[in-house]
Amino acid sequence: MMSLLTDYYRLPGDTTVSLSVQPSSGESGFFRFGPNATCFGQSACGVSESVENVALSDASKSTQVNPCEIRLPFDPAQIVDNLRLERYVKKNGANGGRMVDLPIVRKSYYAIREMLPVAVRKHLQKVYLGGWRKLPFPNWPLDFTVDTVHEELLRLWMEAKGVRRVPFVWFWPNGAPNAVIMTHDVETALGRDFTPELMRIDSSYKIRSSFQVIPEKRYDVPDEYVRNIRENGFEFNIHDLNHDGQLYQEHQLFLGRAKKINQYAKKFGATGFRAGVMYRNLDWYGAYEFSYDMSMPNVAHLEPQRGGCCTVFPYFAGKILEIPLTTCQDYSLFQILNDYSIGLWKMQIALLQKRYGLISFITHPDYLIDSRPRKVYESLLAYLQETIEREKLWMALPGEVDVWWRARNQMQLVQKDGNWTVEGPHSERAQVAFAVLDNGQLRYEVAKSDTKS
Repeated sequence: MMSLLTDYYRLPGDTTVSLSVQPSSGESGFFRFGPNATCFGQSACGVSESVENVALSDASKSTQVNPCEIRLPFDPAQIVDNLRLERYVKKNGANGGRMVDLPIVRKSYYAIREMLPVAVRKHLQKVYLGGWRKLPFPNWPLDFTVDTVHEELLRLWMEAKGVRRVPFVWFWPNGAPNAVIMTHDVETALGRDFTPELMRIDSSYKIRSSFQVIPEKRYDVPDEYVRNIRENGFEFNIHDLNHDGQLYQEHQLFLGRAKKINQYAKKFGATGFRAGVMYRNLDWYGAYEFSYDMSMPNVAHLEPQRGGCCTVFPYFAGKILEIPLTTCQDYSLFQILNDYSIGLWKMQIALLQKRYGLISFITHPDYLIDSRPRKVYESLLAYLQETIEREKLWMALPGEVDVWWRARNQMQLVQKDGNWTVEGPHSERAQVAFAVLDNGQLRYEVAKSDTKS
């Protein structure tokens, strides 16, 4: 457990609290850990086959905290991995065993997709996503389960240690309460050609963004186009191979495509990746040579591949840093929800601010050409600009988040003359924070000049 907490918080090293996990066997299933965390895995206190009955098995009732000792009925590292890597999805039946999810159906759809009128495609997508509001897990519009589990484990650890205040390395540089990233997936030649205008719009609101570009078949990617993106202070990443929906359908096919994708990454000097339609299989990521991926939603109710990582912070999947999507895509907002306002985005931003998480967006140049969606997008940019300036949020490119999170993963807290300091790469940007137990509730304080224990 200490390793789990250290990875998440960058706590100072401590071995004074021991952890024992009750042996559990049998099938993995769903169980509750306190009032707000739905977990998936093995538990000695019992599990439920379905997430709907999760309240019947509450692991917190079998958790024991003694001085310098914690006894848990489950392995917390297993639980966190099961959520971040979506290992609960098959058990949860997130896709409902529907015929439309069969590989042959998906392949057939993408084979004729470009020949279908836009109105027909929208209708089929709404049918495909039907019933999303009834999905019980992950929680919509944001799921904080992984973060809640870490907070609860830290609270138990502090109780066992007998402390009310513990230092850690703050999540974002220079004490920023949140990080914000804007990304644009370019799906057609029209979207490619609209890129310069979208960069102009973003820049007018002091927003820097990344463009994910399809390297094969869809459209040409001239060197001048790539250079123009970078010379304007934006970022260029790879978006799938040809966006045909087949990237993860068969492992040998995937390996061949991953090799070509890696070649394009070298050609364009790209360090980030996002799969088409947010398809993903984190167990296969070892074939990629990227530094980071952006294909994982926090909660995927409105994505063709349902599930979600249930965290609002980046995390490592092997050598790849996963930077999750934490807000609704523009296409889903406009075409599935038929919502031409920024109300949902504002709600998600507010929830993310309360949990200090990453505020990340996907919009598409292709869908912002028309005046109506473009007006909504500019309203979002205006709101973001105001919020960033007022709350001192960190507006970053995905590559900058990748560099920071990798550096933070190597940072250590060191106490010198009664003061806590951070050592490691980029430590000059790091900020000491404190987790504080207040009437049994955990809250965070970002240190100012005082970093004493």
